[in-house]
Amino acid sequence: MIDLHTHSIFSDGELLPSELVRRAVVHGYTAIAITDHVDFTNIEHVLDGIKKATYLEEVWDIQVLPGVEITHVPPQKIGELVSLARKLGARIVVVHGETLAEPVIPGTNRAAIEGGADILAHPGLISREDAALAAEQGVCLEITARCGHNRANGHVARVAEEVSAALVVGTDSHSPDDLVTDEQALKIALGAGLSEKRANDALISQPLNLINAHK
Repeated sequence: MIDLHTHSIFSDGELLPSELVRRAVVHGYTAIAITDHVDFTNIEHVLDGIKKATYLEEVWDIQVLPGVEITHVPPQKIGELVSLARKLGARIVVVHGETLAEPVIPGTNRAAIEGGADILAHPGLISREDAALAAEQGVCLEITARCGHNRANGHVARVAEEVSAALVVGTDSHSPDDLVTDEQALKIALGAGLSEKRANDALISQPLNLINAHK
């Protein structure tokens, strides 16, 4: 399992990075990105802490990637924050998309794509036009395991298929029970309507592409 969307106590997660990574190892993960919620008020503090978690790579057979999830930031400021996150050392930049479960500002999906995020998380009823732009810009759309946010997985999968947009499966883990195994992740992808080939791309090929793009 490669999971590029998780949270620790540096935002609203329940676990220290060490426990989050340890539990991921037990679940068979080979790579995990810790992508805590940020805006302009906390990004330096959050990334400073998360980057220190890479020490775990010295003792456990897993890649630990520092990242962020840009969350409820006004669309006009998202591109600027994406650039700042990269400058501060984020290897994976996620933007909290227009989920059906929260009042995300309209235009967030488009701003995340134009701003060059790696992953647009739980993008809700993303338009075909925005999905096509994501495909053009190389931004991955997320098929999410998280309850509530997953209400639109089927729509995201269908629109992504129509425009050949890249997909990744993410857990959006906040607590121990949110982590999944490879088998569970595959079922989530298939349940969204993906073919087995596209599901495997979302679980393996596309996450690896993102990891390798920001070494």
